[in-house]
Amino acid sequence: MSDGTPLRSLHQTSPGTSLPYHELRKNLRDRSVSSSPRKSLTNERGTTANHRVSMPLARGDGDGDAISSPERRPAPGVSTHNLVGFWILGLCNNFAYVVMLSAAKDILETESGSGTMNVTHACREKIVDRQCQELSTGAVLLADIIPALVVKVTAPLYIQMIPFGLRHLLVVVAQMLSFILVGSSSSVSMALLGVVVASWGSGLGEISYLALASYFDAKVISMWSSGTGGAGIIGAMAYAILTDPLMLHFSPQAALYSMLIIPMIFAYTYWYLLELPPGVHRVRACDPKTYLVPSNSDYVIRVRQVSGSDNESEIERPLLDGDEENEDDNITSASPRHQRLLSMYERLGATIPLFKYMLPLIVVYFAEYFINQGLLELLEFDCSHGFNLGPESQYRWYQVLYQIGVFVSRSSSDIIALPGKVLPLLALMQVFNAVLLYFEALDSFISHIFILMFIIVYEGLLGGASYVNTYRVVHTEIPPERKEFSMGFVSISDTFGILLAGFTAIPAHNIICKQPL
Repeated sequence: MSDGTPLRSLHQTSPGTSLPYHELRKNLRDRSVSSSPRKSLTNERGTTANHRVSMPLARGDGDGDAISSPERRPAPGVSTHNLVGFWILGLCNNFAYVVMLSAAKDILETESGSGTMNVTHACREKIVDRQCQELSTGAVLLADIIPALVVKVTAPLYIQMIPFGLRHLLVVVAQMLSFILVGSSSSVSMALLGVVVASWGSGLGEISYLALASYFDAKVISMWSSGTGGAGIIGAMAYAILTDPLMLHFSPQAALYSMLIIPMIFAYTYWYLLELPPGVHRVRACDPKTYLVPSNSDYVIRVRQVSGSDNESEIERPLLDGDEENEDDNITSASPRHQRLLSMYERLGATIPLFKYMLPLIVVYFAEYFINQGLLELLEFDCSHGFNLGPESQYRWYQVLYQIGVFVSRSSSDIIALPGKVLPLLALMQVFNAVLLYFEALDSFISHIFILMFIIVYEGLLGGASYVNTYRVVHTEIPPERKEFSMGFVSISDTFGILLAGFTAIPAHNIICKQPL
């Protein structure tokens, strides 16, 4: 907010009067007003109290009075801390999910008696038959996606009542537990339970952090999506490097235990790195009343922001119980916000316009995860045509290459922004990839693994572009009062597409494995 931007309280002593920002800061320091009308705030009991403007330090939740110059103090939504913070949130939130998919073949070959996962086999000099597992990696995909889908479908109807801080705690604990369960598993069922826990945490995290992004500048969406792409490439590559016999050659268990550092980074990022804007509810551990976001607050501050023109945008921000002495009017995000709790009827009505964004994303994710978890495990090359990689190593590096494509495209939305009308075309292109690789699994007509690797990178590029541009278009086109709900609801699209892919991958695996090579 620049110098001279007027602030108006809910009830002004004289209509049309306002106090310039630089004078308000001066009066705060001097504790007196000599040249401007005094502001007041009327509460529900009819009493009037002086409107104390408190500008706490960005990452603090206390009653700090530190005030920085509006010219030098960056808006909460566009600061470097927030951009980096959302990148790390995206990275950590999707990390366990990606690792579970990269370890899918190892998980399905967990030996019930010894409690050890599969060790990588050497490449075959000549492939004369299909080496099919009894259970498709699509089963791991279902365990990795169904809990997330349940969370994403049900959460938009009640999740706004749960503070972001409490949601974050649940996500971090779930991620730690998932690594421990899978790493210590002695059976496929126990390993799949760990995958389920990872999925639940990832689903809760995605719908929460995308909703949190609605309080910030739109640039954090690009950083979030880039972080999720980074989770793919870093998670898949870390697991491949740690377990590959030509590299570090860790056991799958040791590789999973080493990844417990990720939840620690996750916790630090939200509670210490991110600069939360004033409209976000804070949880105080010693105050149980803050454990839920109140649906009706005692006060509403109306802040009018004039941005160099006569047009005024109204922002409503409910004040939380007991926050009268800690009000923060420094709402300086790049664009006006009007965040409020929607009624159940409003939420249901807001879903209908979102389907035009959701359907292309569903198709894209169905096609690419049908490839990744239904077909790639069946695409094996011999030593001379597969860089001397064993079948398990080939599968792991397929996952890495896919994630590289996702990362590149998700990180490029600020450079190449696609309009909404292009999204259905991306879906058709991804379906073509799925059909091509289905016939490759049947007939093995691709001559070298390098060609397949190129196709997999291209597949990732399409998927990442569809993801980031869908959310960018929603963030741009949806009205501010429905933006938080819409961002969260659209996030079920990719999950639903992946769910369909998991159910389709299992019978496709069985059909292909019954065919002679």
